[in-house]
Amino acid sequence: MPGCFKKTLFALASLVSFVSFILIVVAMGTPKWMTGKILCKTGADLVNATDPELIKFIGEIYYGLFRGGKIRQCGLGGRRSKFTIFPHMVKKLNTGLHVMIIIFLCVAIFFSLVSFGFCILNAIKVPYRAINGPAGACLWNFLAGGFVVLAVTSFMAAVKLHHLTERIANFQENVFRFVILEERFEDCFWICVASATSHAVNLLLIAISGIHFPKIKTKTEEVNVTAEDIMY
Repeated sequence: MPGCFKKTLFALASLVSFVSFILIVVAMGTPKWMTGKILCKTGADLVNATDPELIKFIGEIYYGLFRGGKIRQCGLGGRRSKFTIFPHMVKKLNTGLHVMIIIFLCVAIFFSLVSFGFCILNAIKVPYRAINGPAGACLWNFLAGGFVVLAVTSFMAAVKLHHLTERIANFQENVFRFVILEERFEDCFWICVASATSHAVNLLLIAISGIHFPKIKTKTEEVNVTAEDIMY
């Protein structure tokens, strides 16, 4: 049986792994990874809008991995619309990169659950096989955190290098052209960053559990038996 200190650390590590699993699931299902402001360039050029008038041509956009929405401002008031990435819009995006982001997060979910199970196992007993012990728990946490990092990095590449927001904003826009004025990574993106950080914390907890602290020995007083003690 593992010691009380080791039990506590692995129980905490299992909780962190489960929280990471919840964070990734929530992030994938929420449509606010990115928000931004979009300018209706065509409408503004038609009326030669100056700075005070440009506000009438600035709309908003938000999106996640599967869906999103935008407010089009082309001089005649805002028009709200919602869209889904699959199955139509993904053809206009970098399909391979977008699908890889989703696959990375799904694999991270799997390894988070495996990490949760291994940490529970190590909190209950000392496994006979090394791969089932702290080494295995470290491996699964490293893989889970690594795949989350890959997903986050790929999403940043899609936004910054492949102009993901601009592609989504101009999807099925035959008359008007939109340009991006501002982009912001939102809570769901940072939730994934927090998930990767949680696995790094788990690696630290597992490393601490392997430290063997010296046991404190109490010095017992030696009993001196004298001849007088024997007499009495």
